[in-house]
Amino acid sequence: MSEATQITRRLSLAPDVDLGDLLGRNDDHLRTLESEFDVRIVARGHDVMLKGDERQVRRAERALTQLAELLRSGAPLRGGEVRAAVKMIAEDDEADLKSVFSDAIAVPSRKKWITPKTRGQKTYVDAIRGHDMVFGIGPAGTGKSFLAVAMAVSALMKREVTRIVLTRPAVEAGERLGFLPGDLYEKVHPYLRPLYDALYDMLEAEKVASLMEKGAIEIAPLAYMRGRTLNDAFIILDEAQNSTTEQMKMFLTRLGFNSKMVITGDVTQVDLPASRHSGLIGVQAVLRGVPGIAFAYFDEHDVVRHRLVSAIIRAYGEAEARSAARAAGALPANAPDDEATAGPV
Repeated sequence: MSEATQITRRLSLAPDVDLGDLLGRNDDHLRTLESEFDVRIVARGHDVMLKGDERQVRRAERALTQLAELLRSGAPLRGGEVRAAVKMIAEDDEADLKSVFSDAIAVPSRKKWITPKTRGQKTYVDAIRGHDMVFGIGPAGTGKSFLAVAMAVSALMKREVTRIVLTRPAVEAGERLGFLPGDLYEKVHPYLRPLYDALYDMLEAEKVASLMEKGAIEIAPLAYMRGRTLNDAFIILDEAQNSTTEQMKMFLTRLGFNSKMVITGDVTQVDLPASRHSGLIGVQAVLRGVPGIAFAYFDEHDVVRHRLVSAIIRAYGEAEARSAARAAGALPANAPDDEATAGPV
């Protein structure tokens, strides 16, 4: 970048903005902004100097201004929020961080601030609020299950429902329940552990145990849903890509009065035998357009785990595209990997 293309701007922050929280421990947030926008940022008191390419400086200025407003509103500012904010503004100069990050989901037992961190997550949360049945489909790390559990806990605490029902298919990577030691509970517990983990992130362990003892929280394998009608409940089916077509129909028809149902899964990680069709894949064609049902889709831009997770998802997607291109004859079988995205040769 030549000096002629660079500009310098000074941003004066409000005196009530906590610079330590805004810049991060050891200026970690500031370094993230510098790296992602390719600008130089120097803080002097409540004045911040930004230097770099004009467009990138304006983006960094917009990010700092909006992050400062989030802090003033009482929202915590962690590394994940900063990286998500940078990603949103890099993709859309008009992105409004506050409209996404300030949408808190109340989980009062732990007084945690749980909010969407991407526009995809915000769309998902809004869909859950506005529909009785929502499908959240996308890769790992996009917050599908965690946000659904947060919405369920919030609804239970507000007494909008009388119970939470969490379920998963007991199918993982080809392993069979019969080969696991212990009684039935001990056999299925490992498959349901991620749902427990999400609950423990929001509620004290003693509170979870008390609610489960009272029947206000139920965690069970998908097979246990057969023959039931679930009224006044917030019901979540996790890892739904591992349900069969028949299981999916069975589960969806459990919906009772004053209930809400959220179905989550990743259609690229189906562990069913090749002879069985995934219910989550098929249901998209069957139920699309049905009033009261919403589909929310996520991609690598919605990943809120370690930044490498996005890169891994993207790399696998590209590898699968190369394999599909070879299978379709668009690429020679011995074509190097970097030719796969170039189209037919």
